[in-house]
Amino acid sequence: MAVQAFVMPLPETTTMHPIISCLFSLAVKPAQFAEFKALIATIVAATRAEPGTRVYEYSVNEELSTVHILERYNADAVVSHVDSTFAPFGQRFLALCTITSLVVYGTPDAEIRKRLDPFGAVYMTPFDGFSR
Repeated sequence: MAVQAFVMPLPETTTMHPIISCLFSLAVKPAQFAEFKALIATIVAATRAEPGTRVYEYSVNEELSTVHILERYNADAVVSHVDSTFAPFGQRFLALCTITSLVVYGTPDAEIRKRLDPFGAVYMTPFDGFSR
């Protein structure tokens, strides 16, 4: 029996989802983890002041070699986070880790995509479900 591929019809117009979530996966050299962790503490403190940031969490595996960042924003807060809050730390951040993947959930507009595309973003469009 053949399996048919699921094809979701796209609406004529797509409205932006009000929430954008990102899941980054990073490779970190364990010998540099202490320096990376200190930088992250500074970035988290700066991000904490952003009213449109709902979730901003870093998690690490036991070997201190893989880090995930879970981010969730009001859609109108993403550009400001990337351009204003993260930008001053970007060069040092990228010197201490390699972004191995970025998955973006929601329906980001062109301005958000312009900022996330350089990180190799894969976009997942919601089609059913809910958040509380």
